[in-house]
Amino acid sequence: MTQDIHKINWGIIGCGDVTEVKSGPAFNKVPGSQLLAVMRRDRDKLRDYAARHGVPRTYDSADALINDPDIDAIYVATPPGSHREYALKVASANKHCCLEKPMALNFAECEEIAEAFEGKQAQLFAAYYRRSLPRFNQVKAWIDDGKIGAIRHINWSYARGPSAADLSPVYDWRTDPAVSGGGHFVDLACHGLDLFIHLAGDICEAKGIAANQQNLYDAEDAVSACWRFESGATGAGFWNFGASAYSDEVVIHGSDGCIRFSVFAERPLVLENGDGVESLEVAHPENIQYFHIENMVKHLQGDGRHPVVGTEGAKASRVMDQILAGFR
Repeated sequence: MTQDIHKINWGIIGCGDVTEVKSGPAFNKVPGSQLLAVMRRDRDKLRDYAARHGVPRTYDSADALINDPDIDAIYVATPPGSHREYALKVASANKHCCLEKPMALNFAECEEIAEAFEGKQAQLFAAYYRRSLPRFNQVKAWIDDGKIGAIRHINWSYARGPSAADLSPVYDWRTDPAVSGGGHFVDLACHGLDLFIHLAGDICEAKGIAANQQNLYDAEDAVSACWRFESGATGAGFWNFGASAYSDEVVIHGSDGCIRFSVFAERPLVLENGDGVESLEVAHPENIQYFHIENMVKHLQGDGRHPVVGTEGAKASRVMDQILAGFR
């Protein structure tokens, strides 16, 4: 294994769309990090990716990449249905692992993965990169500085119309529960739920109602939910993927004010309290996972702690399982 003072050599399993801009290039941009190898079964797409991104090694076998002795850490960027299989192999090889979100198909699989890394030198991370973004660090700073007092309630409303993929007869793994764990709710809501846990603490119970209103695919396309944080604060949200207009608004209500922002849209952060109204524009980096990757590298080099280590990445999956319990 690479020692703390050395560069972290990464390998990617599944160099698809999510790695083109969001994550892949950042592995070479972050100091102390290098993208050494990528794996994909389609050899033509594999070679094309490696050539465009300057990756020196390619594999069409995940096992071969995992067992490359020069690779220290592996980023699994495949659909959730394969996360458990690959993560257990990475744990067996005693190498660091970062899993795309959600961490696995369900909470039980997340627990099994986390247990496989317990007691090992290897670290387990989940790609809930919003915990590392400056935009949401500002929201957390306002909360931690007492700008809105004690958190009383968090409300999130998200709506959009069906995508072209939703309307197409062509197969889409994102709405196949056997591969993705659910539909767009599981794919997108996990980001916000994980962020709320980061901002307000663990969620101790959650309930929900889910439906398939459009019958475009087998997964849920409309979800309403409520939950309670261990602090006593409450939360509620709705997510609809057959609406006429786009909406993405979070309101954190506190005893002395409120904070408004979007989980996905790059809209201003708004703080309202007794001092007035403050609005801030905080842009995302070109590669949105840059700070997440930087925090992983620092963690592995002994310079800080990543905000989503081990079982922390499983918490959003536990909440989603509770919300969708009556639908599955």
